[in-house]
Amino acid sequence: MVVVVAAVVEHGGGQVTVREFDGTSDRDRAAVERLEGACEVGPTAGKLCLFTDLLGDPLCRVRNSPAFLMLVAEAGAGGEVVGVVRGCVKTVACGRRQDDLFSKVAYLLGLRVSPAHRRRGIGRALVARMEEWFRQAGADYAYVATDRDNEPSVRLFTSRCGYAKFRTPSVLVHPVFRHDLALPRRVAVLRIPPRDAELLYRARFAGVEFFPRDIDAVLSNPLSLGTFLAVPASSKPWRSAEAFLASPPPSWAVGSVWNSKDAFRLEVRGAPRLWRAAARATRAADSALSRWLLLRVPSFPNLFEPFGMHFLYGLGGAGPDAPRMATALCRHAHNVARRAGARVVATEVAACDPLRGAVPHWPRLGAEDLWCIKRLADGYGDGALGDWTKAPPGASMFVDPREF
Repeated sequence: MVVVVAAVVEHGGGQVTVREFDGTSDRDRAAVERLEGACEVGPTAGKLCLFTDLLGDPLCRVRNSPAFLMLVAEAGAGGEVVGVVRGCVKTVACGRRQDDLFSKVAYLLGLRVSPAHRRRGIGRALVARMEEWFRQAGADYAYVATDRDNEPSVRLFTSRCGYAKFRTPSVLVHPVFRHDLALPRRVAVLRIPPRDAELLYRARFAGVEFFPRDIDAVLSNPLSLGTFLAVPASSKPWRSAEAFLASPPPSWAVGSVWNSKDAFRLEVRGAPRLWRAAARATRAADSALSRWLLLRVPSFPNLFEPFGMHFLYGLGGAGPDAPRMATALCRHAHNVARRAGARVVATEVAACDPLRGAVPHWPRLGAEDLWCIKRLADGYGDGALGDWTKAPPGASMFVDPREF
């Protein structure tokens, strides 16, 4: 791995040095944990915020990618860690199905700067050094996701770092209740083997933006809890992906579940007391009424302390009844999460995704994302790919669970 060092920023008469994070150093790990705890993620009260790393591993959100790096910024003679950023590089589809074009792209995430050291160029220096590594790794583009309402973050990337606004997907979040959700009538949900899932995904998503070429590595990762297919209950028994693709049912939907709760925890911060009281009341009613009257009260789980999440990725389908099939998948994912102890299920879809309206979610818990992109490599001219930053959005996009 390339070691990035000696990025110096003037800082109140002193200097800030950007260097590679040392994963073997207890000092580095503790310093990053303190920094993460001091930085609120998300500008709006009552939103989901990254709280802490469940496994004590600051690299958990990137280490499953083919290539990754984490940088820290140190200030002062004592080497206080005042900034951090993570990045990874992979090969993804560029959204041109007819050509099956892939490009090497870099993803920048987890940028944090200590509140006491902001507006001094530290964030920009971290991004610049990470981009140097991206170029060394052969990345053609870099992209970053941020909350659309986070004006300081948007301004940093678009005004100071040369990124352009690119895509506006939605993060849809549903709480996990104490009871299972019923599937739509006359719909069956099947679990399919990883090899069949890979073949199905390559056939369905090959031309969808950001579809990873190493989808086999994603599906075989221990955090991936399985791929599920929703089909009409009258469909033929599952034999293989080849047989399914040769003669698919009139409508179907597919999706996979990622165990994010074993990578990091979330917490809703800044919620009014009324929210907390109402949430407790729904849980109490669910516990009492469901036991005695067999009712299923939509109880609100305790999200005001650290909790785990499952992520539904690869959501897609075909046919006129695909939205109903997608709803079945989402409810099935809820039931999987309930048994595993996760308190929310989240997914992220393109703004114009035809299945977006079929995803059960609570708008107050979700977010509207903004993905910004920057071209790192020159010399494409008028080739087959051209400049991806200027391409119009497609109806769908693939959100890699390794980077959510």
